[in-house]
Amino acid sequence: MKKVHFIGIGGIGISAIARFLNEKGYTISGSDIKESSTTKQLRQEGIQVITPHCKEAIKDQDFVVYSAAIKDDNIELKEARERGIECFSRKEILPFVLEGKKVFSVAGAHGKSTTSAMLSSLIEGSAIIGAVSKQFGSNMRYEPSVNVVFEADESDSSFLNSNPYLAVVTNAEPEHMEHYDYDIEKFHAAYRGFLERAKVRVINAEDEFLSTLKLDALRLYPSIDITDMTMVVRDFQPYTSFNLKNLGRFEAYGMGKHIAIDASLAILAALDEISLKQIKQNFANYKGIKKRFDILCADKNFVLIDDYAHHPTEIKATLNSAFEYAKLLGLSRVVAVFQPHRYTRLSANLEGFKECFKDVDELIMLPVYAAGEKPVDIDMKAEFKDYNPIFTDCITRVDNAIEFTDEFGVKNRLADGLVIGFGAGDISVQLRGGY
Repeated sequence: MKKVHFIGIGGIGISAIARFLNEKGYTISGSDIKESSTTKQLRQEGIQVITPHCKEAIKDQDFVVYSAAIKDDNIELKEARERGIECFSRKEILPFVLEGKKVFSVAGAHGKSTTSAMLSSLIEGSAIIGAVSKQFGSNMRYEPSVNVVFEADESDSSFLNSNPYLAVVTNAEPEHMEHYDYDIEKFHAAYRGFLERAKVRVINAEDEFLSTLKLDALRLYPSIDITDMTMVVRDFQPYTSFNLKNLGRFEAYGMGKHIAIDASLAILAALDEISLKQIKQNFANYKGIKKRFDILCADKNFVLIDDYAHHPTEIKATLNSAFEYAKLLGLSRVVAVFQPHRYTRLSANLEGFKECFKDVDELIMLPVYAAGEKPVDIDMKAEFKDYNPIFTDCITRVDNAIEFTDEFGVKNRLADGLVIGFGAGDISVQLRGGY
């Protein structure tokens, strides 16, 4: 069986592909710049992982796969190319990975991880997603089936290589525009191309761009098709209950209108494969995904939530859920901890970020998580002055509380009300106490 080396194997998207090929019987090795919970888990699964990158990691592999974060000057990538080993980006390897599969491909600026995980709970088969599903405790599930639920990425247009039998698009809000040369026509053409590749299509028809498409598709009109929505909390766990079209009532783990929309898209996609009765039975297996309204601790006085939202639209939707959740629990105070992710995103969406924290009782701000980008000079104090935010270098989890030292050297402790952290950087590790 062929040997495959993954450079940047700790990434959430590429680690899922490595796991998938490992289950198929390939001999997998990998490397990353530093240790993480993912690299440790991969070792436990029998995959050889080296940190940091070193050219000795390149041996006699048949080919090499590298993540989008890896640059041409990476020591391993250079070594592999000098040895004449075939090297593929994650985008380029997808046709090989998904060849011969019936792919249920989910794309969109927001909600694609949740929708993918929901769909994987409904349809029997493998799953390759960009988040850890609590149902199967991983970002990958392998089944000896032709079916694969795949979370497709628009950030590098790799979703065009996902070979979709069924394509779901949750929304097409402009994001990662640098990849499309800041050309909205190129961006929209990519989404159109993704949908055109599929035999079956399911779309959020109230999205500004998707509403203009003339393609045959199952269309969800959330404001019309989703009715009688209610939210409940049982044992501190959140659920959203709703009626969908003429299909009856459903209950999804999670809280908020966006959960009902994601669930509805997954249900409409699954209807192409299984009965309505089976869908309702299978949906009970969905228990959320890590880092999406992820309740780390909860009692009658204090709740701590970790959320991956790193775009104003996502943060606003999740905060609405947090306010509702706090109300149902009788908590009167909501505190947001925000770690901006990438200077390009912060700059492009600054006005949105300044608006999306409206109604929080307190805003705590961490330094920008650059993700390798060059810093951009933004006066955060001036831009966010309306919130009178507290600035800190890091936060620390101490038992069921959060502690931090502000810019004036004053120690603070959060141990009551609802505290929710937002960001795609290392804020999750800080909230969880280093894991």
